[in-house]
Amino acid sequence: MTDATAVRVDTPGSPATALLLAEAARAVDAPDVVLAVSRNGVRTVHTGGSGEPGPVPRELLGHELGSASKPYAGLLLARLVAQGRVRYEDRAADLLAPGFPVHPAVRRITLRHLLTHTSGLPGLPADFYPQAVPRWSTDPYGGYPADRVVRAFLRARPRHRPGTRWHYSNFAVSVLGHTLAAATGTPWEVLLHQQVLAPLRLDATRVRPGPEGTEAVGHRRDGTPVPALDTGGFTAAGAVRATPLDLLTFLEAHLEARPGGPDPRDPTLAAALTEVSRPLLRRGLRHAHTHTLTWFHHPSPYGPVLFHAGATLGQQAFLGFRPETGLAVAATATRRVHRADTFVATAYGLLTETP
Repeated sequence: MTDATAVRVDTPGSPATALLLAEAARAVDAPDVVLAVSRNGVRTVHTGGSGEPGPVPRELLGHELGSASKPYAGLLLARLVAQGRVRYEDRAADLLAPGFPVHPAVRRITLRHLLTHTSGLPGLPADFYPQAVPRWSTDPYGGYPADRVVRAFLRARPRHRPGTRWHYSNFAVSVLGHTLAAATGTPWEVLLHQQVLAPLRLDATRVRPGPEGTEAVGHRRDGTPVPALDTGGFTAAGAVRATPLDLLTFLEAHLEARPGGPDPRDPTLAAALTEVSRPLLRRGLRHAHTHTLTWFHHPSPYGPVLFHAGATLGQQAFLGFRPETGLAVAATATRRVHRADTFVATAYGLLTETP
């Protein structure tokens, strides 16, 4: 590592936590690494990496979240439900294209099915791959716009009856985004800002790249820089960008909404934060894996942990929190995940093993 600094943000933090983060960062080989922890609102942030630091501190740069964007989509849906604007049981096709003839299984897909990966839809539309494969390492999503995602949904033939099987799907969560935009008459980006980002004061979180010099630059495994991600029509599934400090703010909001936690916010937002943290379904062998509306939910020696990870062409992100102990972990790295990657395991270990 050519640069490694533990910075204290807002509150003094813990020297022991700073040492823990510094040790964890050594396990991650990437040009830029940020490991950030909040313990009941006390923050400790460690920055490092094999690359030279730039003029803007790494913890203040916007990072691509990839699939770790999905908890934002989940919180948005939960808040709209709390406001009575939509229902989890609403059928997506009826909201997206009323009266349009669709397959009977598509007609049964609800907003809840789309968010919880139980819609029966594949991970990506079948016709996504021919246009994506030739540019898989540069821009696989940019050539597949929103209207094409919607058309693919309306002509889909789900693999399984909705609600019967769990299958991770960027396609489904993207359809959810377009459906909520149609149901509210508000573009997804505006809706997310109004309902989630502004109320939580996430001023450094967006779905489009910020001004030059304010965004982290992703890298391939060989260190080659990659351009900023264009998610095309898959915005809701993976377009969120945020600074590590904003990620902590997002996670701390979930912790404040836990039973006994302070929560002075709008009651519909408080209800949504509580709802997305509630265990909802089980999957896998002997139904061993638990999920909420939007978070993976695992046991740990210190109580349940809720988390989500994501990766883009050149960046990685991990978000997680432990409600019973007030611990939150946000981690970012500017290097694409690969088979021998240690990033997710390192961040997950901080969340599950930190006393």
